[in-house]
Amino acid sequence: MQTTKNIFLVRPANFYFNNETAGSNAFQNKTIENESRIKQKAFSEFDRFANTLKSKGVNVIIFEDTENPKKPDAVFPNNWVSLHADGTMVLYPMCAPNRRLERRQDIIDSLKKKFKINKTIDLSVYEKENKFLEGTGSIVFDHNNKIAYACLSIRTNKELFINLCNNLQYKPIYFFAYDQNNNEIYHTNVMMCVAEKFAVVCLSSITEVQERKEVINSLVLTGHEIIDISFEQMNHFAGNMLALRTKENKDIL
Repeated sequence: MQTTKNIFLVRPANFYFNNETAGSNAFQNKTIENESRIKQKAFSEFDRFANTLKSKGVNVIIFEDTENPKKPDAVFPNNWVSLHADGTMVLYPMCAPNRRLERRQDIIDSLKKKFKINKTIDLSVYEKENKFLEGTGSIVFDHNNKIAYACLSIRTNKELFINLCNNLQYKPIYFFAYDQNNNEIYHTNVMMCVAEKFAVVCLSSITEVQERKEVINSLVLTGHEIIDISFEQMNHFAGNMLALRTKENKDIL
């Protein structure tokens, strides 16, 4: 199925502006706010988020981030690992060196105890070749139809994307996407979300007409209602969503 009843989160020990990722992420902005205040806001948001999901009937597994080494983006584990219904685990190569520290063997071992994982695809070795593919940030999966979407960037290598799709037996659909200032969009999941019956996508960001047509045609042929969002909506993260299921098989977003 497209949606899952189980998710895992990492409660951050640190959260602050990451200078190593800022160059390729135009959504990232510095603030004059005190760093400790930002951390406290992030911690409070995390706990409210996790508790809301639990109250709606989603099985939430929480891992605690370690204080050291400091990892400002540890709250985003979907960039270094993905878990698939057939028992496949994929480990991904990360662009920023300080984000590679997020990949933790203890989390991997714990997940292997909780779920049946019979195959691991480890792409992290490609970090040595400066080739990157950042999990479900880089790739938006349509699991029902075995299609994967990716907007190419420094963080989403075309060759690795196609190779992974071949390995998983998914059809790869790739394109370039840009914001209103013509900056390359660093991750596909900020401009696109695919749920069971609908897809949210900022079509204006796909500037090449043929690439845009391919995305539209693919979504239409797979029976998705397309919800086209504006740049302004994308900049407020309206495209950065995930469809889930509750224990009662109700859909939530």
